[in-house]
Amino acid sequence: MLKSYKELKVWQKAYQLCIAIYKIKKGFPKEERYGLTSQIRRAAVSVPSNIAEGYGRKTTQEYIQSLYIAYGSHCELETQIMVSKDLGYIKSDDFQELQQDIGEVERMLKALIKSLQGKHLNPPALPPLPIRIFLWMGCRKATDLAKGPPSAAVHKIKIKERD
Repeated sequence: MLKSYKELKVWQKAYQLCIAIYKIKKGFPKEERYGLTSQIRRAAVSVPSNIAEGYGRKTTQEYIQSLYIAYGSHCELETQIMVSKDLGYIKSDDFQELQQDIGEVERMLKALIKSLQGKHLNPPALPPLPIRIFLWMGCRKATDLAKGPPSAAVHKIKIKERD
């Protein structure tokens, strides 16, 4: 079991991508400071932030919801990086590296969502019926059955003693 969201590989990769985005956006023109640069920054920070927030949520469903928000921000970020490249704000080499990292984070996010959905939708199976009956009777080991059901006293059932 992980002790912190910081141990999640997807969070680590998304965090590294965020830092890389911040370093690259320094080359953007000043007139984009409150436009594309601001949007890219917001989307880049949103991905690891929502992964972390989801990890801290109480239920699996809330975790999944936060991961979907992270995924939406991730798609937004990818689009903004493509626009930036086409406008000449990002060099081709930097773009290729970012695209590779973006693709990796996307695969990891999808895998984590799928894994959590599987756990959420498929609760653990019940033990076989004989074992459930055995446990329902309050038995902890097979020799307990020889003593008769522990619920007999509660239900005032008389158990015939054998000679």
